[in-house]
Amino acid sequence: MIQILSGVATHAVALLLYPGLAAILAFGGLVELVWMRLSVPEPGWPELSRRRPTPVAGTIAVGAILASVQLAAPYNLVPGEERSIVLAAVGLAFTVWAELALTVEFVAEPGLLLVIQMCWLLAVLGPAVQPESLRPQVLGNVLVPGLLPVKLACAFLYLLCLPALMRLWPLAPPTERRGRRRLDARRVLTWFPYCGLFTTLYFPPQGDDAPGLLRFFGLTVVVAAVVIVAGIVVQRRGAGVVRGTYTRVVTPFAGLVLVTVMATSILMK
Repeated sequence: MIQILSGVATHAVALLLYPGLAAILAFGGLVELVWMRLSVPEPGWPELSRRRPTPVAGTIAVGAILASVQLAAPYNLVPGEERSIVLAAVGLAFTVWAELALTVEFVAEPGLLLVIQMCWLLAVLGPAVQPESLRPQVLGNVLVPGLLPVKLACAFLYLLCLPALMRLWPLAPPTERRGRRRLDARRVLTWFPYCGLFTTLYFPPQGDDAPGLLRFFGLTVVVAAVVIVAGIVVQRRGAGVVRGTYTRVVTPFAGLVLVTVMATSILMK
């Protein structure tokens, strides 16, 4: 009984505090403020939404928390054997599916967004082809030379997909109204799981100590900075160019990554 209560308390702390909801809001809020300052430099601070949380926001929060507790973050109270890259991928996938299912009229290019998400899922699951393990900390620790092309290709594809998945691209739904800037709750909730998952998948796991914690968050901040720069670039390129790039460049590149993953799986058996 004591073990059960201890396990429940441990998972509750992980879900609500670190690396769960509290970490998500702290990291995501700071990164979102930086993004808004750099992408649309306007005087004053953005407004906080005074509306009640919507079912979509609640679903996104649940998916983001589920993904965050799967990360190979130092001091993560969820045991390593209980974490799964599939749960992280499904949790973040639900953040997009919820919007497409409940508020598709407010989503720019829903069909293209769904295709990009499939490309992102390939980037997430591709590194697991040879280690045959779904534990995030195992995938980040694999340094086999034969897997290097797959990991590099998947990492690049992952970063290419993030500006679209984070809604940093210049495409806007027809129902969008221009007004005073407000913090985007969707992005606030997903900055940490998306960037932290990249750190987990493509960098060796860090130790459960202060230097390891600093390295993990340092790498995650660098990933967020790269995504912000990419978002600023696509914003300046314009909607037509960005739409064409994702349609005619990113999607075929994902096909090439899939071929690379399959070839690597066959050759390394």
